[in-house]
Amino acid sequence: MINKLKITFLFGVFVMLFSTNMKSQLKQGDLIDGIAAVIGDEIVLESDVNEQMNYAKQQGASNTDKCEFLENLINNKLLVYEAKKDTLIENRSAAIKEQANAKYNQLLSQFPDEKTMLTAYKFRNGYEMKNAIEKIDTDTYYGQAKYQRVTDKADVTPNEVTDFYNLYKAQLPEIKDEVTLAQIMTFPKLTEAHKDELINKLKKIKADIAGGESFESQARIYSEDPGSAANGGLMKNISKGQMVKPFEAAALNLQEGEISDPVESEFGYHIIQLIKKSGKIYDARHILLMATPTEDEIKTAKKKLDSIRTLITEGKITFKDAAFKFSEDKKTKFNGGVIPGADGSNKIERESIPGTISYELAGLNKDDITTAFDDEDERKRKVVKIVKIEEVIPSHQITLETDYDRIKQMALNKKRNEMVEKFVNSKLPTTFISIDGRYDSCQFKGNWKKEALKK
Repeated sequence: MINKLKITFLFGVFVMLFSTNMKSQLKQGDLIDGIAAVIGDEIVLESDVNEQMNYAKQQGASNTDKCEFLENLINNKLLVYEAKKDTLIENRSAAIKEQANAKYNQLLSQFPDEKTMLTAYKFRNGYEMKNAIEKIDTDTYYGQAKYQRVTDKADVTPNEVTDFYNLYKAQLPEIKDEVTLAQIMTFPKLTEAHKDELINKLKKIKADIAGGESFESQARIYSEDPGSAANGGLMKNISKGQMVKPFEAAALNLQEGEISDPVESEFGYHIIQLIKKSGKIYDARHILLMATPTEDEIKTAKKKLDSIRTLITEGKITFKDAAFKFSEDKKTKFNGGVIPGADGSNKIERESIPGTISYELAGLNKDDITTAFDDEDERKRKVVKIVKIEEVIPSHQITLETDYDRIKQMALNKKRNEMVEKFVNSKLPTTFISIDGRYDSCQFKGNWKKEALKK
């Protein structure tokens, strides 16, 4: 999609943070080395701009206009600044900090050691990288929350969709080969013997802790949670409602220091130790043994799905009804199993289909259904699925007749963009904004330099 029609708010980059004390010492109008812009009490560092550009290049972006990257960051910083003043937007600082630690540990699990990871992401130490991740998540949360508040009532009429298409049709891209896919997905069930094995292992770990081993050391050795294992299973500042229900129910029923019996959740089996609890916030350690199915358990799940596939192909049940009845994918089971596309429509570009699914679809046509195959969900859990090709859409120039929903989404995005632009402009006269002189030559789309106000 052309740049004019894209929402280009960039929610976060890897950045270096100033301490709270440093921020409190800054006075309006003061610029110290490394600061590119100040918006209210939010700061954009020169490193923010450079790192955003570098990250974009790594993702294949061709744009290298530093002024545009700075403007995107300033734009989002104003939304963040306004969001933090909005009493209807929840303050999630504690949860975001814990989430940042979990993300750091999850990234660490993908590298042989911490030094390799820090070198890859160009950070000097773990503290700096954790702070950067926390800053990304903070800006993302507050920027998106304010964006949603500003655009909450956005809508477009059929006439507006038509007008949008007529105005921009010469600039709209050609649509590549696409398909509409539907799936029925299940999680392979563990045998009772396998469940007992996991539960007994956790009971032994609990007994070892009671015998003198520390919970922290046992978590580092045995826990399969990539987000907390390296931190001794510790999760701090957990907000009530943040964790899955079985975990939270068990944790909040403990006394401080007490360890639960094995608890089953959608991730596997845990033992949990409550560290402290204050109101709706608590700290806990846990050891997770993931419910990773064996090959035989996967084969059993495949056999079940293949029998469901036979019922569908014999006309005894529709794919839609089978998805509703049998699928364990909450995102698709209620809409016939249809997998949503990246743009909000149900259409998926063939070349963007994940490799495992693409391989299974090879040689199939409209209305064909794959045999059962194993895959992973977004949380890297083993799943088994069958996939149906609902529709095949050859490459074509976008039109109202063939792509109304897609064009409607484009028109809606444009309206939302205009609403946010209007909101931002309304705040410019009353918001302190200072941009470093090195960007004097930039021709910003917005009036960030407040040139009209200076006349």
